[in-house]
Amino acid sequence: MSDLDRKSEAILRILSQDGRIPNIELADRVGLSPSACLRRVQELERQRVITGYRAVIDPTQTGIGFIAYVTVGLSKHTKAAQAEFERLMRASPQVRECHNITGTVEYLLRVEARDLAAYKQFHTEYMGAFPFLDRITTMVVMGSPKDERA
Repeated sequence: MSDLDRKSEAILRILSQDGRIPNIELADRVGLSPSACLRRVQELERQRVITGYRAVIDPTQTGIGFIAYVTVGLSKHTKAAQAEFERLMRASPQVRECHNITGTVEYLLRVEARDLAAYKQFHTEYMGAFPFLDRITTMVVMGSPKDERA
């Protein structure tokens, strides 16, 4: 379902901003009847265009006071080394996102921790223990004037 029409694009745009919007309100905003709107949403879900719904959580309310983006370069560029690194990142609750990227490093991570001391422990004891680690660069988030992740 790669050829989305304007109604489906509007549905996706609205749902990405408010995944809990009532169907009747969504239908009204996109100019469809509630039953037609519901069928479209269900079809978008069936086709895996919509893959899920998430709550947006305020990290400060859950004890997260430190957020950083971390670039990671590996010293060994094998499929096995990458698979092992990705397995470790999936297992780490501090790593909220892990992206395999192009450029001078292999990965970009979004890391959330309680504070700088907790991040330092993660950095040295968890990341530092990976045998094929070449370099880590940490960029601390000072503010997020725009954040549309859900």
